Amino acid sequence: MLIKKSTICSFILPSLILCTVIVLHNLNKSNSFTSITPKQSLIKHNQSAIYQVTKDNSQHVIGSNEEKACDLFVGKWIRDFRESNYNNWTCPTLPTLKNCLKHGKDSDYIYWRWKPDNCEFPRFDSSMFLRTVQRRKLAFIGDSLARNQMESLLCLLSQLETPVNKQRDADDKFQTWYFPSHDFTLMVMWTEFLVVGNERIVNGTASNAFDIHLDKVNGNWSDKLEGIHYAIISSGNWFFRTNYLYKGGNLIGCIYCRDSNLTDYGPVYAIKNALSTSLEFISKSKECEEMVTVLRTYTPSHFEHGSWFNGGYCNRTQPLSESEVMSLNGHAWRIRESQVEEFGKIVQSVEKKKKFVLLDVSKAMMLRADGHPGSHWPRIRDISDCLHWCLPGPVDLWNELLMVILNK
Repeated sequence: MLIKKSTICSFILPSLILCTVIVLHNLNKSNSFTSITPKQSLIKHNQSAIYQVTKDNSQHVIGSNEEKACDLFVGKWIRDFRESNYNNWTCPTLPTLKNCLKHGKDSDYIYWRWKPDNCEFPRFDSSMFLRTVQRRKLAFIGDSLARNQMESLLCLLSQLETPVNKQRDADDKFQTWYFPSHDFTLMVMWTEFLVVGNERIVNGTASNAFDIHLDKVNGNWSDKLEGIHYAIISSGNWFFRTNYLYKGGNLIGCIYCRDSNLTDYGPVYAIKNALSTSLEFISKSKECEEMVTVLRTYTPSHFEHGSWFNGGYCNRTQPLSESEVMSLNGHAWRIRESQVEEFGKIVQSVEKKKKFVLLDVSKAMMLRADGHPGSHWPRIRDISDCLHWCLPGPVDLWNELLMVILNK
């Protein structure tokens, strides 16, 4: 969902951590978001309503002729010394891998809030959210960062109602939670790439490289969409490894391979094509006609001087400046741009009854190098986690924005 000054586009729209993420150090360092103005970053479509957040923090839909509106995704982090909505004592479902305060992280990183440039928007309201999703089903679809958002939402909502765990596999990749007082079901469905990805087995051992079929949607989630009212999809981080790319069943190239006979397309190409396949599947699926599809844009890791397994760390104590983001994570904006491009194509092509919404958190999260567990988690072999997000922490912003989107 995008809101701008005069016309807005409102789209009618663990395995443990070590097993769910992979080396992210072979990244292209070009194209920082600082070179793109907010106006350039907006998708423009001819839609009939604007989502307005007023000065008194109320929200409502207004006509397209309304002048005062803003883009919630363009802004900055400012100091806010109010306590978070929950903590490691009040959230019974908070996973120990994200419980940074328990493992000694200084709490200073909590006292920041996202401030859009031209408006305010409200803090998360559990009562409002649960009223909005009453008698509904919401699913997060993606990798361990999709699960990270689900864990945040569980903590936020549990301040009002204790959820009941209905289903949970051994690796926490597929979970179902139920809020009986509101008849609300919250789910997470695991998929590394959104499309089919099969790990290559070499001499009976997993190789950590995948065969990715860019034109085949993964049935792990696509077969389970019937009855889902809200689907929040995301992907990106599993593409940063040696992978082999297929279309039509034929090997067409790779990512980070050393095969002189194959074209190395890089991760951006693969992420864009996998997303295109997934969005097109949803747009044509009869089971998704009443479903709101929310695309959560890419968020990068903040490793410095290495990565997961070669000494990388993240010890920042406050949000980055935009100039620092340029040197650390310029590649992330290229990925975000490719996702927004594919999203724009699908919004223009689908029937009006299909609803697609953008949850554009890339810029906000690129700045928050201080919000990861780093060394403040149950570490194995002295490894830091600079990909996932502490709870409570900056990731809660994703659900504050989601609340505004769904409440519309």
